Amino acid sequence: MAKKSMIEREKKRQNLVIKYAKKRNQFKQEIKEASSLEEKLKIHRKLQSLPRNSAPVRLHNRCLITGRPKGYFRDFGLSRHLLREMAHNCFLPGVIKSSW
Repeated sequence: MAKKSMIEREKKRQNLVIKYAKKRNQFKQEIKEASSLEEKLKIHRKLQSLPRNSAPVRLHNRCLITGRPKGYFRDFGLSRHLLREMAHNCFLPGVIKSSW
């Protein structure tokens, strides 16, 4: 189980990304449309003035149940430990243990 503070920090980042997404996209579009270098730099400074945690790059995938950041399976939203456990208990439809 991950630390509660880390899970909450990630939730806070997700909320900030959603909150500033429209503004961030607007600044990026303005940078593309700007003709002079000075205009681009001025708009870029505005973009940099937004909170750091509002950038989608700073998000990290975490397991929905345990909050584990590593060994994350995107298709299921679970860490490898829980994926294996749930697959063995037949909680994931269509997932079977391979054997050869």
